[in-house]
Amino acid sequence: MADPAANAPIAMKEAVLLSNLGIQPQQSGFSFTHVTMESEKYICIRETSGSNNVVIVDMASPMQPTRRQITADSALMNPASKVIALKAVVQGTTNDHLQIFNLEMKSKMKSYQMPEAVVFWKWISPAMLGLVTQTSVYHWDMEGTSEPVKMFDRTANLSGNQIINYRADPTGKWLVLIGIAQGAPERPSLVKGNMQLYSCDQQRSQALEAHAASFGTVPGSGATVIAFATKSLTGGQLVSKLHIIELVAAGQAGFKKQADLFFPPQFEDDFPVSMQVSQKYSLVYVITKMGLLFVYDLQTGSAIYRNKISQEHIFLTADAPSVGGFYAINRRGQVLLCTLNEQTVVPFISQQLNNLDLALALAQRGNLPGAEALVLPKFEVLFQQAKYKEAAELAADSPQGSLRTREVVARFQQVPAQPGQTPPLLQYFGTLLTKGALNGFESVELARLVLSQNKKSLLENWLGEDKLECSEELGDLVKGNDVEMALQIYVKAKASPKVVQMLAERGEFEKMTKYAQQVEYTPDYLFLLQKCLQSDPQAAVNLALQIAAQTPPVLDYNTITDLFLQRNMIREATSFLLDVLKPNLPEHAMLQTKVLEINLITFPNVADAILANGMFTHYDRPRVAQLCEKAGLYMKALQHYTDISDMKRVVVNTHAIEPQALVEFFGTLSREWALDCLKELLSVNMRQNLQLVVQIAKEYTEQLTAESIIKLLEEFKSYEGLYYYLGSYLAFSEDPEVHFKYIEAAAKTGQVKEVERVTRESNVYDPERTKMFLMEAKLPDARPLINVCDRFDFVADLTNFLYTNNMLRYVEGYVQKVNPANTPQVVGALLDIECQEEFIKNLILSVRSLLPVEPLVEEVEKRNRLKLLLQFLEHLVNEGSQDPHVHNALGKIIIDSNNNPDHFLNTNPYYDFAVVGKYCEKRDPNLACVAYKRGQCDDELVDLTNRNSLFKMQARYVVERMEPELWVKVT
Repeated sequence: MADPAANAPIAMKEAVLLSNLGIQPQQSGFSFTHVTMESEKYICIRETSGSNNVVIVDMASPMQPTRRQITADSALMNPASKVIALKAVVQGTTNDHLQIFNLEMKSKMKSYQMPEAVVFWKWISPAMLGLVTQTSVYHWDMEGTSEPVKMFDRTANLSGNQIINYRADPTGKWLVLIGIAQGAPERPSLVKGNMQLYSCDQQRSQALEAHAASFGTVPGSGATVIAFATKSLTGGQLVSKLHIIELVAAGQAGFKKQADLFFPPQFEDDFPVSMQVSQKYSLVYVITKMGLLFVYDLQTGSAIYRNKISQEHIFLTADAPSVGGFYAINRRGQVLLCTLNEQTVVPFISQQLNNLDLALALAQRGNLPGAEALVLPKFEVLFQQAKYKEAAELAADSPQGSLRTREVVARFQQVPAQPGQTPPLLQYFGTLLTKGALNGFESVELARLVLSQNKKSLLENWLGEDKLECSEELGDLVKGNDVEMALQIYVKAKASPKVVQMLAERGEFEKMTKYAQQVEYTPDYLFLLQKCLQSDPQAAVNLALQIAAQTPPVLDYNTITDLFLQRNMIREATSFLLDVLKPNLPEHAMLQTKVLEINLITFPNVADAILANGMFTHYDRPRVAQLCEKAGLYMKALQHYTDISDMKRVVVNTHAIEPQALVEFFGTLSREWALDCLKELLSVNMRQNLQLVVQIAKEYTEQLTAESIIKLLEEFKSYEGLYYYLGSYLAFSEDPEVHFKYIEAAAKTGQVKEVERVTRESNVYDPERTKMFLMEAKLPDARPLINVCDRFDFVADLTNFLYTNNMLRYVEGYVQKVNPANTPQVVGALLDIECQEEFIKNLILSVRSLLPVEPLVEEVEKRNRLKLLLQFLEHLVNEGSQDPHVHNALGKIIIDSNNNPDHFLNTNPYYDFAVVGKYCEKRDPNLACVAYKRGQCDDELVDLTNRNSLFKMQARYVVERMEPELWVKVT
């Protein structure tokens, strides 16, 4: 073997020095009992000086270890996850308590108390712990609640041995246990190694001598092998061997390889402590206690390299499959990483060892450089011999694809196809496909070939199996036949511009932006948008929205909007802006104004809908107000103007404003501005706007005040407006002015029935003022005036007005239907104005029994027109009236007319003697004396005679003749 040099096939470096992490070694240095490394991911160190800690070194970031205060005799980190297994002796016993913790979840997964001591344990897979006791071996599954399961008993050759390793093959069917013991008496310094190989299928053990062992898989055949290293004293000679044996079922024969392990003289007592098999390169690494490294080929057992890699004793190694090497830890705490030097190993084997077959095989297995000179001559020979299949296989397996070049493909293309045979080019590609995937130009050439034969389905299969290397060139080739497949190829090839362009063409903008974000590619969105605008405006909107949705946006909103507007795409620009401006941010004020502006100019109904939605609040309101006015959106203009002069100019456009909206708008104005706007409405077109003004006045009476509204309507002499306004307000008002104004407005608008109703029902209006107004108004219907005069005792005025205005039928109606009790006053008034007696007589007769006689007689009598009542009185008497007032009045008429008054006075039993007697005193005392006598009115009779001496003589005669006793009283 060659000495190590710059072109050595093995590279070694220090990954980390444990002491640099603040980890203090034991007195004798770092050791097997305190340090464990179950895989290339973690190192676990127990600190026992001071407090008990477990230090976990993550090899991905070794300079940031974590410490956990844990008391344990042993700690193993899981080879794949942040799970730790702890072992500690149960106090007062020799048994061990086992626990498994999930460090990420901070939870205990399992625990178990072994009935015996565990002398060695190890993770044999990410889910399985191997437990070795003095007598047996157990397996404990990390998952579930199962207890450790016994696998086999230790063989006798391991009795008293220190167990240093336990392993399982990847299938879990083969297990190997390694122990060491003190050497033979004749050479006690040489440690003896023992091994127990156990077959799970055969449930049988085999005891062998070995210091280190490991399982591996032979490339190509996939055979499982065990490699183990021995060093023993045989016949007085030191014999060191590496054995590689295929593990097969009982009765089958497998291959065996054997090679010498040469120890230099100074390493006579050194021995293997560890073995790692690199599946990546199919190499066996044998590491000795004193730091020697032996490298062998797993398939042939050929020696490749030997060198000392550590100045300190090595006590632990761990496989590093990601790099095809291993980690080794020595007593000083150095963690060494040994890997294959890929650049030099093939030349080293071919030149230094002169083993061309091994160099080529290793280059092919590991896809290593340096074998080009080995494969090209061989390829030429095969090609010259027309062994195209063998040449294709060689090219397919050529290290780092040294023969998979355009030139080689061209050579196969140039070979003419023989009848009945597969064309050499297809043989070449077929061989490559069986070995793995094609490279870029191979994939293009194969695709060109099968597409020319119309066999697109083959491409689909190969793509699904990842047999083709996707490239932009391949995508371009396929695109003409299958766009979907081309897109798939572009994606796999990471041809981001092509992927983005195709997704944009298909309108799949959401996919496009997600893809761009995933691959961290920034497309030329401006170009894509411009291109999309030319072909599909709606798709351009969707693309614009996807662009805007990115954080931060790759294109300014204003820039995008201008692209639409340059092409007069108002609707598309609006659609885009409405979506992106939804957050209603102050910084978007200019864009809010723009979207409203462009629509107010072109599509006012759209702008109206936007404003009605209320989604924007930061735009230029004065500018929008002006545009709304120009667009005929007067209501929106009113809502945006802030100056009364603007409002007054716009508010008069009631022909284009919804009345209810305008009513609601007035609710936002101050009292003064509202009244100004109402005045403007009446000034411009009172006929058209009156109803609206009244509606507004009704709605906001409390704010505007009834007084102001009445004043406004009166200013325009709008009695119709007053009528409709006050009609709604009347029921809630006790203001005499309001009631009067309503009566006045109703009268002047011809609403006589309403005048009649209010004058009849209202108790608030000023009677005198109302009476005077109604008299002046001279309504065709006198009932309102009758109501006022009757209710407030203006009967004489009423009668005078009706008579003067030749409305005698209303006089009749009043006394007959409204208030017969007031007939006396009516009669008195008629007499005062010298109404014809015939009318009065008929009027009285029409009332008949409903008429109060006493006040009627009083009214007529004081005007010396009592005789007027004769016919009326006679009717009453004929009807059987016994009312004294009727008979009194009748008696007075008879007395005045001297129509046989004696007879009346002596025969009528119903008149009031005192009253009639008193009436007779002024006319004929004798008649009075008769009345008093009939009524036994002694006092009145005495008083009468005492006041009149002449009458005394006449009275004496009468009294004496009628009732002599009465005369005494006279004197």
